[in-house]
Amino acid sequence: MSKDASQEPSSPHKVDRRRFMGLATATAGAMLIRPGLVRGTTANSQVRVGLLGCGARGTEDVSNLVDTGGARVVALGDLFRDQLDAARARLDKIQQAKGYAAIDAAQLFVGPRAYQQIAASKEVDAIVIATPPYYHPEHLEAVVAAGKHVYLEKPVAVDVPGALRVIEIGRRAEAKLSLDVGFQIRDCPPFVELVRRIHDGALGKIVCGEAHYLTGYIDRPAWPNTSPAQRRLRNWIYDRVLSGDIIVEQNIHVIDICNWILKAHPLKASATGGRQGRPVSDGDAYGNYNVLFHYPDDVDVTFSSTQFAKGWWDVTERFFGTQGTSQSPYSGPLGIWGDEAWQATPSPAKDASEPQAFSVTGRFSSNLEFADSEKKKAFVESITSGNFHNQAAKGAESALSCMLARTAAYKGHEVTWDQLMKSTEVWDPKIDLDRLV
Repeated sequence: MSKDASQEPSSPHKVDRRRFMGLATATAGAMLIRPGLVRGTTANSQVRVGLLGCGARGTEDVSNLVDTGGARVVALGDLFRDQLDAARARLDKIQQAKGYAAIDAAQLFVGPRAYQQIAASKEVDAIVIATPPYYHPEHLEAVVAAGKHVYLEKPVAVDVPGALRVIEIGRRAEAKLSLDVGFQIRDCPPFVELVRRIHDGALGKIVCGEAHYLTGYIDRPAWPNTSPAQRRLRNWIYDRVLSGDIIVEQNIHVIDICNWILKAHPLKASATGGRQGRPVSDGDAYGNYNVLFHYPDDVDVTFSSTQFAKGWWDVTERFFGTQGTSQSPYSGPLGIWGDEAWQATPSPAKDASEPQAFSVTGRFSSNLEFADSEKKKAFVESITSGNFHNQAAKGAESALSCMLARTAAYKGHEVTWDQLMKSTEVWDPKIDLDRLV
């Protein structure tokens, strides 16, 4: 990381919520484009997908796309050959069971230039980016410049300049390409219905809220026979700069839901956090956060997270209004209690063995069972219909909301949104990919 952002001069890129939402809604209001071709295939045929970043989450993303029946994986890119080979074996098995051809060896790209090579491939219509978050802005820019639709895993960036860069890239893609961000919960049926009811006034005036993302440690191999740089990249989730820290990389799902429900980003935050509970040798990411977010209309939301706990996990948002209370856990009773009561179909009790699975792959059960499938169906349909999505601004807003809390915890004092947006601090992992051993 570079020097303290509080010492930086004001940035000319001051971005308030009006600008964010103007960017996000501009595409929705534009004339729909219904092309006869989608990157060389008819609009009713399968979308040809490339995967950049062949880890667990990326492989799960493209498997979900294949499951829609509207997409097939034709290209893979990764920094490491072993990771690419493992993904290829799994995806070939899945696709051959559906009668699809194996992935062509000519469409396998390995090494530091893999992102440029897969973006340039004429065999690809859309690319899923699931590389370490630090690289997301750079990889997104290459894919959009190549004219490919893109599904960008969260978070969109790890620092403020990176998030602003994503907003600008999103502008260039407007009405030309679909640019989705991996907040699959926004397409999950029980959550969609809950938020619709809240926005229709089922809670009355929202007074306050509380949320938490309490989960266990994410165990990764030690990679003893690799260089320190390789270990950082392979276990990037332990690394603050490569991941953005746990609040930006993992906890962002919950904070994104809070922004969705409140139709706003926080105006300021105070926070604490630390590495207590984590192994001393696993990197520098925090193991816990405790945050107080101040949203517009005097709505305060408390948030807490862990990434080390044993024997228990829970991920939930609750909002308290003058007419009722909402609760939206990953597993367990989800709904509204009060004057306009409504509950989703009861889900099974959470499985204590599940946290590592959903932390790493996003493979959910219970209330989020259909989150991935609905999100991927919507992405494919946006491409084939020409009704292109543009989620860059909303994705950046949620990432910045998490950076607000992270900055407050690191600095030990309250930070406002306006102060955050003045930051020109560029995070740098100081890894030369061309010199990896």
